[in-house]
Amino acid sequence: MKNVYVTRRARFNAAHKLWNDDWSHAKNLEVFGKCANPNWHGHNYELHVTIKGQPASETGYCMDLKDLRDLIKVHVEDPLDHRNLNMDVPWMKGVLTSTENLIIAIWEQLEAPIAETGCHLHHLRLYETENNYADYYGGE
Repeated sequence: MKNVYVTRRARFNAAHKLWNDDWSHAKNLEVFGKCANPNWHGHNYELHVTIKGQPASETGYCMDLKDLRDLIKVHVEDPLDHRNLNMDVPWMKGVLTSTENLIIAIWEQLEAPIAETGCHLHHLRLYETENNYADYYGGE
């Protein structure tokens, strides 16, 4: 049987600041611009989670999408929604909160729980804005 790829979308709102403590104030502003705002700034993130698996003969599902929805809520939305990524999220402590680093951290939160269902996490796409997003396929 062949793998099927199924995607679920989730949304969350979070604030962050891009800032490198090893740099001067001027260099942080030069490199990160408005993203280095000392009073933080926020985004309406949109996450696409793609799993792969083989449809079960009993259900036709690779994974019940209600179960995927619940995993995303517990492991991503609840810890991130309406939070400050720099201050409120233990698994982002000490990490520059770029979209690139955030998508890797989200992968690390979802990979094992999805694997426990018999499916595999295949791909994440994280929109920071409608014009900017990152893709991650895990460990590539």
